[in-house]
Amino acid sequence: MPLSENEQRLLEQIERALVEDDPKFASAVRSTEPRTYLLRRVRRSAFVFLLGLVVLVVGVVLNQVPLTVILGILGFTMMLLAALRGAADLRRISGRETGGRRPAARGRGGKSRPRTRAPFMERIEERWRRRWEDRP
Repeated sequence: MPLSENEQRLLEQIERALVEDDPKFASAVRSTEPRTYLLRRVRRSAFVFLLGLVVLVVGVVLNQVPLTVILGILGFTMMLLAALRGAADLRRISGRETGGRRPAARGRGGKSRPRTRAPFMERIEERWRRRWEDRP
């Protein structure tokens, strides 16, 4: 959704004030590309995943019951969290949003309209009603 002229003017004023107030910060923000930041996060997630794998293997190799369990749980948790974070960042890099946001569905005439979906419990209740209504 494009900004109105008034909003664009206000945004430019804020940008100018930021450059005047802290030019070093403004240049750092301009030069930082979100894709670079996300790629860095993906690399960190891969490193943490591998570190979790090492912790898991070390726990198995030590073969001491309480320590093996603790290291196994710790390694698995590290791997799981790193994989989830890395997957989310990869989706953001590719342009697909997370969090249930879907692109607007195209209706007749090419106009976009938001896609609405009933909450989970309402869909379940509707299915239950239909099931009982369809019985002879």
